[in-house]
Amino acid sequence: MMIDYRSDNTGRAAPEILDALVRANHDTALGYGADEWTAALQQRFSDLFEISVRVFPVATGTAANALSLAALGPSWGIVYCSEAAHINTSEANAAGFFGGGIKLAPVAGEFGRISAERLAETLAGIAPGQLHRGQPSAVNLTQASDLGTVYSIAEVRAIAEVAKARNLRMHLDGARFANAVARLGCSPAQATWRAGIDIMSFGATKNGGALCDAIIVFAPELADGLAVQLRRAGQVWSKMRFASAQLLAYIENGLWLKMARASNAIAARIAAGVAALPGARLLAPVEANEIFLELPSIVMDALEADGIQSPQQDASALCLPVRCERGRSRRAVGRLAPASAGGRHSARRGVATTRQPVTAGSNRGSCRARACRRRARFPPRRARPCRVCGCG
Repeated sequence: MMIDYRSDNTGRAAPEILDALVRANHDTALGYGADEWTAALQQRFSDLFEISVRVFPVATGTAANALSLAALGPSWGIVYCSEAAHINTSEANAAGFFGGGIKLAPVAGEFGRISAERLAETLAGIAPGQLHRGQPSAVNLTQASDLGTVYSIAEVRAIAEVAKARNLRMHLDGARFANAVARLGCSPAQATWRAGIDIMSFGATKNGGALCDAIIVFAPELADGLAVQLRRAGQVWSKMRFASAQLLAYIENGLWLKMARASNAIAARIAAGVAALPGARLLAPVEANEIFLELPSIVMDALEADGIQSPQQDASALCLPVRCERGRSRRAVGRLAPASAGGRHSARRGVATTRQPVTAGSNRGSCRARACRRRARFPPRRARPCRVCGCG
């Protein structure tokens, strides 16, 4: 059986969210957000965050990030972010496009996070009113970070204090916000506006969502301008009720946190299992649902041959984003981290000593499938047919 760790976007949607779509699909409703679901969404998220907020469903996390940042400052503004931030590495400078030219400026830090000290040092290099330079306008934090770590509330507050001293706005990229809240054990309010956040991208897709994320505005003066930006960008759903219904179901009865806690726990269990393996090294602390590993190439080959799919960072490093999918998670842990799960598979434990070269005359290696060719180099301790072609 293939175990898919290529992305937390590859998983299925939670049944509760699909059921909500079916329930919303009756009678008629006004379009463009004038429906009862979208009205309920505003109230429900205001209750969740313990303050009156404006919620704007959008199609993607990239749209949420770019349009949030576009609403925060002038086109000549500078947005400070982590070197590993998704807005800096993976969104084709969408923020610059929708912001009319805003510039992203990476700030160094550890494990995908920026520090208040480094931000202060960077801001000190641009004096207020220095006309030959772009002007600082906002700070972006990714929570959880793109290396799987989580900012503490104290860290967010410290960064916000530095930013507010220069009148900068604070944006939170919350693609994995549920995982961060589950890790911190705090309220959504404590992790956002009470710590100094003005606007956030609220992710659902990576945590069991289906077809939308959202922008949540805590600073009311930003909402009206953002609404126009969204319309120009084609991010105002005509049948908004179907987007709002998904987000309502996502937070109903704490579903979003239940799924996040489950995926965090699975990631922690895998990390505990692989940490004790010879040659394996965690590249960052595992604090949410992502694991970054350095492994010998022979192990990378063996994992691929055994049906483990993951986004390979380079020849010896890979990332394992963990999803919560009921009925599959336990099998995945047993396959990937048998040392901690007590599973019967040996794909990772002592792979260099349990796999022996194929002897001359073996029929393994005749198959042209890539996974089977790797089996020819490193056959399993217990003979079994190739999953690809049935040979050997």
